Amino acid sequence: MKLLGAVLVALSLLLPGAWGSEASRTCIFQTLSESDSEFCRGDLEVIYPEVGDVSCSYIPKCHGYRRQLSHEWGKPHVRYPWAKKHKKYVLVMVDPDSPNRANPQNRFWRHWLVTDILGSDLRVGKIRGKVLTSYSRPKPPRYSGYHRYQFRLYRQPAHESIALSPKEQDSLGTWDLKDFVENFHLGYPVASTQFLTKHSED
Repeated sequence: MKLLGAVLVALSLLLPGAWGSEASRTCIFQTLSESDSEFCRGDLEVIYPEVGDVSCSYIPKCHGYRRQLSHEWGKPHVRYPWAKKHKKYVLVMVDPDSPNRANPQNRFWRHWLVTDILGSDLRVGKIRGKVLTSYSRPKPPRYSGYHRYQFRLYRQPAHESIALSPKEQDSLGTWDLKDFVENFHLGYPVASTQFLTKHSED
């Protein structure tokens, strides 16, 4: 019996997956559905150092990734390999599904807004510029389903000084993104991507 016990312990050390523990299972970042994937264009990368590029994917529940995203991980590196070195860019991160995708009364919820980002920094994933809204972690409410967290990158017009109005500064929700883009002549995004996640206990 002691020999059998020793063999079982050895197997548990060598083959942890045989016991089916969550930590040992393969954790897959699934690609978004075809309709949601259409938003991903221009090779924009959103890189959390803990897991890598999450662009155009679902954040899985395994390994506690959704919980860590909402409570532990810092802001991601955002990389755009085609950025013009000496041009400036504007990065916007929003949740269009607040409080839920079926009834997004608080669209858009602003999670991050940075202007005056040099293309040379974007090429290597460094977001350095004028921070108008500090990074806020994705925190979908319980039972609200999947939320899209969208990243939109705009070319900043030369000599254009961008700022939020006092009203916009007072609230992150129900932000009129279309009005902001038009006011500062940002045009269409040069690149965009998104990932989807939901409450860690759902």
